[in-house]
Amino acid sequence: MKKVVRVLLILIGFVAVALVGFVSFAAIRGVPTYDPPVIQDLKIEVTPARLARGAKIAQMHCIACHSDADNHLTGHQLSDLPSLFGTIYSMNITQDTTFGIGNWTEGELLYFLRTGLRKDGSFAGIMPKFATMADEDLKSVIAWLKSDAAPVQPVAKEAPASDFSLFSKLLANTVIKPLPYPEQAIVIPDSTDEVAFGRYVADGLGTCFACHSADFTKQNPQHPELSAGYYGGGNEMKTPDNKPIFTANLTFDDETGLGKKYTKQQFIQAVKACIRPDGSLIRQPMFPHLMTDYEVGAIYEYLKTVPKLKNDIAAKEKEALAQQ
Repeated sequence: MKKVVRVLLILIGFVAVALVGFVSFAAIRGVPTYDPPVIQDLKIEVTPARLARGAKIAQMHCIACHSDADNHLTGHQLSDLPSLFGTIYSMNITQDTTFGIGNWTEGELLYFLRTGLRKDGSFAGIMPKFATMADEDLKSVIAWLKSDAAPVQPVAKEAPASDFSLFSKLLANTVIKPLPYPEQAIVIPDSTDEVAFGRYVADGLGTCFACHSADFTKQNPQHPELSAGYYGGGNEMKTPDNKPIFTANLTFDDETGLGKKYTKQQFIQAVKACIRPDGSLIRQPMFPHLMTDYEVGAIYEYLKTVPKLKNDIAAKEKEALAQQ
């Protein structure tokens, strides 16, 4: 019996040493760098339709995350992220050739937006990966980034380096990895199929699941429906005054979700204008989205098909505030 206990203690000791060693390795290594990817040449035709579409998508993603006080996309601190990730800054994505993306090719931009991997092999772990956005929509974004739109004109300003926490470094060395580049074309579903189209707008175009799920660290960008707590909400974020706020439950649970609380028109109003059915304003980091009524209505129809999750967000937020 004593021999068994001794063997177990030795094994536990080995595991503890290995764990401490790995944590130390991750802390020193930081976010890993990969082999520079092979990127195909790409030439995107610029059309008025693509520029308009790109501007619309940029409002939901690029401008929301990269805009500075002067409305240029030079980056800012992402203060709405939970503090356990560290102090994170978005990057300069203006057309400046030194600090921005002025020297990036269209193919390099497309590869990065899909995978999170830059042309030199460095990895943007926190940056969303648009794994299911349609090729045409991503090309529209790139056309806009390369356009004469005011927010992307070159500004020679270097974004501060992010100070990643140990938690972020561990994630980057374990579960958060570059995504594979799609082997097949990704197309926008037929808009007459309201549920299929709504799923695309929610998951592929808006990446709504990224916030309205249970855990930022347990998401599946390639198969969003496999993300933990898919559309059940509960991800902790921060308000502008640094108070905890939890993302809403968007499933159709009658008690804690959309169920009996939102009609289709009220949901459209909430997404487009951040106004609840009672007239109160939805707080940041939620912001008005430049979508059509049909697009938001299609999201509503899709959310009806998502498995209901009971998740009392108000109670969770009340508890978090009490612990401050």
